[in-house]
Amino acid sequence: MGDSEERGKQAAEPKRKDARRNKESLLDAAAAAFVTSGVDAPVRDIAARAGVGVGTIYRHFPTRADLIVAVYRHQVEACAEAGPALLATSPAPYVALGRWISLFVDFLVTKHGLAAVLQSDEAGFETLHTHFLDRLVPVCAQLLEAAAAAGEIRSDLEAYALMRGVGNLCIGAENDPRYDARRLVEVLIAGLRPPN
Repeated sequence: MGDSEERGKQAAEPKRKDARRNKESLLDAAAAAFVTSGVDAPVRDIAARAGVGVGTIYRHFPTRADLIVAVYRHQVEACAEAGPALLATSPAPYVALGRWISLFVDFLVTKHGLAAVLQSDEAGFETLHTHFLDRLVPVCAQLLEAAAAAGEIRSDLEAYALMRGVGNLCIGAENDPRYDARRLVEVLIAGLRPPN
């Protein structure tokens, strides 16, 4: 490889990192807008949150469905990556589990809105749901196993059942200000403690 090729490669790498960072901040902004305003949030609001032009959004995501699917996948990946990081940095596995469940609740509140839009493409929705389970159930299982091994929670829990229970508590939370799903999830997580 010649000097000019090497310089070109080095110059392209920071551009790719910047583009990736811009895309991630755009997806974070879209997720935040979806939580506050629903999946029909105006593109200009999402662009303003992300600090980019509207054209940038359309360049990455030509349709709203493309943006919704990308936000869904981005949030699944962020939630999956957070589990091991929380386990490594939290003072105890039970604390890591609680923090991860809190992130999972944030994701679920957004996901319910996304799911309603994605239901029209049943095959695409099924693929995303499978991706969701494949990525998140093992992370939840790892957190549960660590907390159980430390004697902080009961050991007879399955990750899928816990995630399903948390998910059921979150249904409709975005539409009813009198319903505090987060509080009920906290009660559920507190109930994981072993009996004295």
